[in-house]
Amino acid sequence: MRPRVTLVLAVMAVLLGSALLVPTAYARLANGDGGGAGGGAESVAAPAPTPPPPPTLAAAPVSVAFKGDFFSWALMDRGTGTVSGAKNLSATSSTESMIKAWFAADYLRQLGDKAPSAAMRKNITTAIRDSNDDAANALYGAVGRAATIKRMIGTCGLTDTRPGTVPGYVGWWSFTQMSPRDAVRLGDCIADGKAAGPKWTGYLLDEMSKVRGTTAAKDQKQRSGGGRWGIIDGLPESIISQGPVAMKNGWTPLNYDGNWHVNCLAVTDKWSLAVMLRYPQRSGLDYGAQVCASVAAQLVTPQPGAALKVPQQPAGKV
Repeated sequence: MRPRVTLVLAVMAVLLGSALLVPTAYARLANGDGGGAGGGAESVAAPAPTPPPPPTLAAAPVSVAFKGDFFSWALMDRGTGTVSGAKNLSATSSTESMIKAWFAADYLRQLGDKAPSAAMRKNITTAIRDSNDDAANALYGAVGRAATIKRMIGTCGLTDTRPGTVPGYVGWWSFTQMSPRDAVRLGDCIADGKAAGPKWTGYLLDEMSKVRGTTAAKDQKQRSGGGRWGIIDGLPESIISQGPVAMKNGWTPLNYDGNWHVNCLAVTDKWSLAVMLRYPQRSGLDYGAQVCASVAAQLVTPQPGAALKVPQQPAGKV
């Protein structure tokens, strides 16, 4: 009888132990502790979302209310070299003061490791920051006058640019004919170091980022003028804060055709943008500045909000 009692007691002990273990195991499962190698599996937090890339300029449709003889623009993605823009991005207009940035670059590249004289350094500063014509003429003479236009075309790979041929103004640097497509190539050529050379590129871009003065009459003089307007006004702070924006605009009211000739050029490490215009003088310089700003604002990606508006005139799309 004793072995049989012992066996019964053993079976009862096993059953009782199992009954006690089941609730414990169930409780562990209910608490998310499923067991496994090294202990229970723990919940894993979802990975943080990848932040979007910073805003930049990218190819996009552009629509501007515009009345005038010429409106075109081009944008270069400096990472890929791709140029996009208006259908007429290869059509040309006079460069006006926009070309002064090249005169400074050509002069600096030819210096090599030598330093410019104090007088020539001042000419570079005033030609770029204040768009001073006398300073630009000094640089133009120092780089061989017409020869510098040919060097610009070859150095920067320009395909649409040619010396000015306006009757009565042959040989004037301001009448050099350039397309928006070539203008963004010029901006890229300056920014990547080909134009000014390795020693002086940073210096020139810094000067171009310090362009000063507005479209106001007080800033517009006979031989110089304020040029910090246009594309820069269409850029949100989220782009401007990424780094300096180098720029050089060109603008002149011309008697021979009764138009403002207005050009806007800006370049960063990511893109180069040019807008070129000819429109009646009665519309004023502010109108051209606002067109340049509107084009830039419409190319911002992602869009922060509504693009800048241009004063309404008879509509035309490019």
